[in-house]
Amino acid sequence: MKKNLLFVIDSLVIAGAEKSLVTLLSMLDLSKFNVDLMLFAHGNKLEKLLPEEINILPPLKYTIYTQKRVKDNLILSFSLSNYKMLFSRIKYSSKIRLKKYSNPQKARLFWQSVSGVIEPNPKTYDVAISYAQGVPTFYVAEKVKAKKKLAWVNAIYRLKRKDSEYQSKYYDHYDKIIGVSETSKEVFLETFPKYNNKMEVIYDINNPQFISDMADIGDGYEDYFDGVRILTIGRLARQKGYDIALEACKKLKEKGINFRWYVLGKGPLEEEIRHYVTTHNLTDHFILLGVKANPYPYIKKSDIYVQTSKFEGFGLAIAEARMLNVPVVTTNFDAVYNQMVQNKNGLVVNMDSESVADGIISLIHNHNLRNEITEYLKLEKKGNIEEIEKFYNLVI
Repeated sequence: MKKNLLFVIDSLVIAGAEKSLVTLLSMLDLSKFNVDLMLFAHGNKLEKLLPEEINILPPLKYTIYTQKRVKDNLILSFSLSNYKMLFSRIKYSSKIRLKKYSNPQKARLFWQSVSGVIEPNPKTYDVAISYAQGVPTFYVAEKVKAKKKLAWVNAIYRLKRKDSEYQSKYYDHYDKIIGVSETSKEVFLETFPKYNNKMEVIYDINNPQFISDMADIGDGYEDYFDGVRILTIGRLARQKGYDIALEACKKLKEKGINFRWYVLGKGPLEEEIRHYVTTHNLTDHFILLGVKANPYPYIKKSDIYVQTSKFEGFGLAIAEARMLNVPVVTTNFDAVYNQMVQNKNGLVVNMDSESVADGIISLIHNHNLRNEITEYLKLEKKGNIEEIEKFYNLVI
C-alpha cells in the first residue's frame, strides 16, 4: 500500500532548497508513495520540472486573498462582514514596515499575524515534511495531521533569543530534524541542543546525470563574448554577499581584466545592485540575467563559478558547478568545507572583495592551477544520489 507524503515549502523559485526538493521528488519511487506538495506561492518556474504524479495542492485561502488588490479585499471584507483576513494582512504589513527584519524574524511576525486565518490541511498523512525553515515549519507543526513529522534545516543562521524560544515550541512537534550538512546540524544544535537526539544529516541530493543532460539543453549565453565568463547564481539578497561581488567586480575592471560577471537570480536587492552597477560604470561587466528555468547551460559555458555568500546550509550551486567541471572561487562560509578541497576543486578565500578578486585573478592568470583544478573536477566523485536511501529509511 502506498504511503501518503506531504512536502511543504514556501515556493519553487530557482534557489538551492527548492532545486534540492525538485531533485528529491524526481528521484522518488512513486510506485510507493502518493505525494502532495503544499506551496505558499505558486507559478514559479521549477514547478514545470516536477514529475506529473506530484499533486500540487490548491492555494490557501489567505494566499489567494493576498494576491488581490487591497481595495478589492476591503470591498470583499465589508460585503461578507468578515474582517479577519484583512486585519491579519494589515497587522503583518504594518509590522514589517517598521524596520528591517531578518528572515527568521519575518517568518515569526508573519505566523503571529496570520496563523489564525490559515486553514488546516484536511488530510492525515503518513509523513509530513517541512522542507524549509520558518513558515513551512510552523505550518506542518500546527496545521497538519501526520503519523510522523520531519523538518529540514537547509539554511544556517544564528537566532536571537526571542526567535529561538518561538521556534522551539514548533520543533517540539517533529520526530526528526534533518540538516543538509554537518555544519548546518552543528549550528542548529548551538541554538537548540535539546534536539540532539532528533537530528540527522541528509545532504542536498545532486543527480549528476540530470544536471549533465540539462546542461546540453538550451544555448546559455547569447552575447558572443570571447573573454573570461564568471557566473554567480543566487537570490539577490544580502545573504549571498553581492556587496562583496560588486566590489570585487570593480577591482577586476580596474586591473584591466577582460571579463564579464553574470548573475542568475532575482530578489530584493535588484535595484540597489543596478544602481551600483550604473554608478561605477560596470554595465558591461556585471550583468543581471534574471531567473532561468534551466541554469545549467550557463554554468557549463562559464570559465569560473564564484560564490560570495556570507552563510549557506550547503551551497548547492557550488556542487552543480563542480559536477560540470567548472573551477570555483568561494568565500569561507561555515559549511564550505563540506564539499570544497582547497586548491583541488577550487579556491576558498576570505569573505572580502579583495580576496575574491585575487582568487579570480589567480585562476585567470595561473593556467597550471586552473588546469589542475579542472582535471581534479573531472575525476572527483559526482553527485550523491545514494542520499535517497537515507530519506527512504526515514519514511518507509
